[in-house]
Amino acid sequence: MPVFKRSGKKEMPEIGSSSDIVFMFLFFFMVCSQLRSTEVKVKVKLPEATEIAKLERKDLASYIYIGSPTSQYQSQYGTESRIQLNDSFKTTKDIRDFIAAERESLSEADRQLMQVSIKADEDARMGIITDVKQELRRCSALKIMYAARKAGQ
Repeated sequence: MPVFKRSGKKEMPEIGSSSDIVFMFLFFFMVCSQLRSTEVKVKVKLPEATEIAKLERKDLASYIYIGSPTSQYQSQYGTESRIQLNDSFKTTKDIRDFIAAERESLSEADRQLMQVSIKADEDARMGIITDVKQELRRCSALKIMYAARKAGQ
């Protein structure tokens, strides 16, 4: 039976050049960062407001977009206002599943701090917004914010 012998001591290679360090940082940030955001498929021109408060923690906010579909989706969905949850058009009946999924994605401590931000077009009918609010009440999502822009912007 052959015997394997170690020839000398093997050393760990050093981190050599700055390009290696830059590559490691790049790889780290690519792995840790979120690359994809929601594609907005509805036209949303936010209404003007005089009193605006900035959202403190955006990671706790779930967004509901309400508006007429953009030109590339009008042939399929028409020109009436639609509800967009994540990357697809949904109805008010789908809001419960959306809120439940958003709550499940948060930690136990952050679930109580979850907020729903409604980004509705200024020309959207109030009926669809009221329907969304009623459905949010039914699934106990009571922290609702409306996105708006400052007057004159």
